[in-house]
Amino acid sequence: MSQQYELDVLNPATEEVIATVPGAAEQDIDTAVRRAARAQERWAALAPGERARLLRRFAVAVDEHREELAQSEVREAGHTVGNARWEAGNVRDLLDYAAGGVERLTGRQIPVPGGLDVTLLEPLGVVGVIAPWNFPMPIAAWGTAPALAAGNAVILKPAETTPLTALRLAELALEAGLPEGLFQVLPGRGDIAGEALVRHPGVAKIVFTGSTRTGKRIMALCADQVKRVTLELGGKSPNLVFADADIEAAAAAAPMSFLDNSGQDCCARTRILVQRPVYDRFLELLAPAIESVTVGDPADERTDMGPLISGAQLERVRSYVDADAPGIRGKAPEGPGFWFPPTVLTGVDPHARVAVEEVFGPVAAVIPFEDEADAIRLANGTDYGLSGSIWTRDVGRALRVSQAVKAGNLSVNSHSSVRYWTPFGGYKQSGIGRELGPDALTAFTETKNVFISTEGPAQ
Repeated sequence: MSQQYELDVLNPATEEVIATVPGAAEQDIDTAVRRAARAQERWAALAPGERARLLRRFAVAVDEHREELAQSEVREAGHTVGNARWEAGNVRDLLDYAAGGVERLTGRQIPVPGGLDVTLLEPLGVVGVIAPWNFPMPIAAWGTAPALAAGNAVILKPAETTPLTALRLAELALEAGLPEGLFQVLPGRGDIAGEALVRHPGVAKIVFTGSTRTGKRIMALCADQVKRVTLELGGKSPNLVFADADIEAAAAAAPMSFLDNSGQDCCARTRILVQRPVYDRFLELLAPAIESVTVGDPADERTDMGPLISGAQLERVRSYVDADAPGIRGKAPEGPGFWFPPTVLTGVDPHARVAVEEVFGPVAAVIPFEDEADAIRLANGTDYGLSGSIWTRDVGRALRVSQAVKAGNLSVNSHSSVRYWTPFGGYKQSGIGRELGPDALTAFTETKNVFISTEGPAQ
């Protein structure tokens, strides 16, 4: 019997219900997979140029509705309007970028004796994308755009709290001319719709972004069918500030390296590691920068940081911060909404929970280090390895430390980690596989090797 239920979508800035959507049951997933499989066969049979043209039309449709999508993201996710506009634009750009790869998704000719050997890159079939609530639009596109470009069908399960922009993207895909059933969005609970999608034998690959705990479960479920998987999981990223760095620039950039999206970012630089000779000066510069961050209505153009996504997330963040813990605190609204102030903790033991676990909120710890070796030891002292930053004027040090820090994405004298044209992914328990960049499409293909003998039949 199908399990019927609904999902309430709340505005995290007001706690008001802004929409109610039906949740997908196991039977709904099965029906969607069957539809997707039929659509995928027709899609893969199209000329590459035609697939590319349709994806570009999808990108144009997203661009034409960019403000609508952004405003929806503000309401359902609490993102600042500036961030939300960037996110909608990122979906557009990623669709364009993926479309450009369709006609360049080529195999190889490998020299062999006695014949010709070629490799073919063939689509997997139906791909399941399970997107998170922290960046609902762009991360959904990270898996969807290259999977479609490589000739696959996609079933997207958005997070329970943020399904609205995903549903609208599916409508725009149809308006742009993508075939019925090729890109379907099924909101639902993780333990119902998500599990059914992962377990379904008709789904060839799962792309998941979310917590490490859930990623481990998905990986275990996929192992039963030897199903392909890409996992982008948690992070506890270091921000290394050496004494020879431009301390003013490093301190000015530090706040939004962990406060962007209210700290709900797996790349957030929540461990600020500062060399001891400049530690006090760095804190002096950091304090006014933190206190100047404007927290409030995410629809207001002047707002730097909005609310957390939910009451549950607010309680989780609170559990990491004692009321009397020393540090620097900004201001946040009172009353309705899931608000938490920008918070920087000092005097933190490097092994404390807040220093090694992913808080996923606007909380960072500043920890001193002695020398380069100590900095590397502290930077690598977690189970995660997603991103990080290195501030120094010494080019040799920048290269040495970049090679020594176990993380998939590093920035020197900046906090940039994610660009759709460069690969993204993590070491250790931050995930498996890479997304984005020039090789994104190949992650959604199987390589087939074909040998053609040029030797005549034996006489």
